[in-house]
Amino acid sequence: MIIGEILSYSFLSRALIVGFLISLSSSLLGVSLVLRRYSMIGDGLSHVGFGALGIASVMSISPMALTLPVVVVSSFLLLRLSERKSGGDSAIALLSSSALAIGVAAVSIGGVNTDLNAFLFGSILSVSRSDAWISLAVSAVTLFSYLVFYHQIYASTFDPVFAKATGMKCERYTNLLALLTSLVIVVGMRMLGSMLISSLLIFPALSAMKVAKTYLKVSIIAAAESVVAFFIGFIASYALSLPTGASIVIVHMCFYVLMTAIGWIARKG
Repeated sequence: MIIGEILSYSFLSRALIVGFLISLSSSLLGVSLVLRRYSMIGDGLSHVGFGALGIASVMSISPMALTLPVVVVSSFLLLRLSERKSGGDSAIALLSSSALAIGVAAVSIGGVNTDLNAFLFGSILSVSRSDAWISLAVSAVTLFSYLVFYHQIYASTFDPVFAKATGMKCERYTNLLALLTSLVIVVGMRMLGSMLISSLLIFPALSAMKVAKTYLKVSIIAAAESVVAFFIGFIASYALSLPTGASIVIVHMCFYVLMTAIGWIARKG
């Protein structure tokens, strides 16, 4: 009944499609990010994205025209900071909090902007047709790249030393991962906002790791969990008149607790 009502509205149908695509793409990228201990990159990029949006509002230019290149460049910078053995996490925290502060200050200088508030807290129901096409393009590139370079991403994630010894250019695939993550972050900010978008990268991977041990199984379970969690959260937000982004994250949290319990029971058994 509820699903029929949702599909009867074009803007809700668009939101459902966009959420499905971004959830699927982010879950696959999140597995490699979590395994490489790059979880903070997603959070840092979302804060950088909001800072860029704030500056774009003051300069009266297209938000995506500034946000996309800034976040892409920042993804490579944060990647280099994460690879540092000491001070990497602190540097990322400083950069992300500074970018968020700049964004808030810029919004205050330029006046209240509803579009910026939507990027901060998420507004998936306001997804336009152009946003949907952009999401489709980003998701297609992400899924295609992930499938084509699956073995290279796997090798560079688990044993980069051996991969380099075989002649593989691990830096290329690490940079590809950073590029795809930045694209998904920028597009996904429309769905969950800069405050919650990193949860789409982290929760599915962590949940899947509680019940699976191989990279392939973790990737499949993470993708399934992400899509199901989005669908349940979306339906719950519509039925209970709750914020969509918060509902989705709460469902992810419930799945994490459930899979943790299942993993614990399986180990004990």
